[in-house]
Amino acid sequence: MTRAGTTTTDTGHGPSATRPGAPRRRRAAAVALAVLPLLVLGGCGTPLPTAAPEPVPAVAPPVVSVAQAQRVLGAVADVVAAGDAGNDPAGLPARLEGPALTTRTAEYIRNVTTGGARPPTVLPFDEQALLVPETDTWPRTQLVVTEQPDDLQAPRVLVLRQATPRDPYRLWGWARLLPSVQMPATAAPEEGSPTLPPDAAGLLTTPLDAVVQYADVLGNGDASPHAASFAPDAFRTAIESERAGVVGQLADAATLSQTYTAAPEPIVTLGTVDGGAVVVSEISTTSTVTLSAAGGSITVEPFYSALAGGATTAGTSLTRIFTGVVVMYVPPADSGAQVQVLAGEQSVTSAVVQ
Repeated sequence: MTRAGTTTTDTGHGPSATRPGAPRRRRAAAVALAVLPLLVLGGCGTPLPTAAPEPVPAVAPPVVSVAQAQRVLGAVADVVAAGDAGNDPAGLPARLEGPALTTRTAEYIRNVTTGGARPPTVLPFDEQALLVPETDTWPRTQLVVTEQPDDLQAPRVLVLRQATPRDPYRLWGWARLLPSVQMPATAAPEEGSPTLPPDAAGLLTTPLDAVVQYADVLGNGDASPHAASFAPDAFRTAIESERAGVVGQLADAATLSQTYTAAPEPIVTLGTVDGGAVVVSEISTTSTVTLSAAGGSITVEPFYSALAGGATTAGTSLTRIFTGVVVMYVPPADSGAQVQVLAGEQSVTSAVVQ
């Protein structure tokens, strides 16, 4: 292909070449006359092509392709497997952060202190569905609904987050998909789902308020003013059942208090096809057992003892901190539907003995 704006010349002596013996001045003039037409031709040639930028799409493309998401899952799975093999959290920060890192680190302590009786949560990394955002900003967060693990536990919703363009995707958290739950329809991974702000309008309640209200329902049950806005869910039922069991065991010897605190804002909110939203957030639980009378003591089991710095008895109280992740669906404001919790999971990650 000929490059626009360039020419080639024949350097041989043709019939018009200067004959031998001609004065040097005439030869110089002939050369100058020969060069001049070339300059003129160069000026009249085809203009050099200019780079045309790609048109800006009307909608931001999805942040990752399906193949890229699978590679991310593989990299996270390798880091988790290496940590699990030796109950060693040292390498986890390469691909884990937030609730996932806190929870996995505590699970290694639990596994060691229980002699392997309570091993880390089995995390499958084969996806059955991807919820990918469309965005041109960071942080970027995507959700992966996994296949059912080999131990027949429920599938997990994995939350993967990329903090900056130079950071790898890390596993931010996971939650157990609740029984009989069907994920709401979202855009195909090739298209990406819109990301919504914490105060997004047009929903039954804003994403931020939905998580705060759910934390209140966990603490107060049907007495919460927000209880009617939430459909019954297995995560809440399990928490209420565990709380009732502890109260029954304590009888008059001690009291139990629990508080539930939503994170300052959801980690991500993705729009659904029907105009609703999938909201993912962290909820922490502080559970404190306090002796009713002076002079008694609470025996601290090895796992909580290790988290609390080695104390084996508590003279006043034992506090356990649970780190939890919830995934919920907030319907459109005019749908007449309730907020539905899709997935939830929590685990003890620290303890305080007094």
